Amino acid sequence: MLKDIEKLVLGKSSSDLSSAEQKVLKRARERRTVSTNAGEDFLAHATFGQRVADDIARVGGSWGFIIGFMLFLVAWVILNTVILATGALDPYPFIFLNLLLSMLAAIQAPIIMMSQNRQTERDRFMAAKDYEINLKAEIEVLALHHKIDEEVVKELREARQEIYALRQAIETLSSKAHNSQN
Repeated sequence: MLKDIEKLVLGKSSSDLSSAEQKVLKRARERRTVSTNAGEDFLAHATFGQRVADDIARVGGSWGFIIGFMLFLVAWVILNTVILATGALDPYPFIFLNLLLSMLAAIQAPIIMMSQNRQTERDRFMAAKDYEINLKAEIEVLALHHKIDEEVVKELREARQEIYALRQAIETLSSKAHNSQN
């Protein structure tokens, strides 16, 4: 029954199935679930560098970081223009601050791009998981339809047999009644 459903759902022979489709069908045959926590599954294969890049991008792209960095810049400007007016570490036009900001941007940009690439990988991984779950659901629904169809056919067959038996009984009674009248 499941083989028929496989061909019906996928329209492919067993040798033409992708590894994901084979995995789903195997789990369907074993009556096991396909769904898992996709986020945990994805992070389980992340390297240390990938996790660090994600964390840096998460912090660097937050309002907390932006507000904190703005406060740092304001403090730097006030410290170097008002408080340390005569012996400023970085007097106006703040060349050292400009160097620090350039270095931060040079380091932060590739890290954020790495994190964006990981997000793209995560999206592909989640889409593959969604496909597996949808495929399994479709297979299960078709299996249920097939089971219900078999049950309906069985009930119809039994009903026909009962009707045939009733018809035979009526014919027997009718022939007995006819014979007794003669």
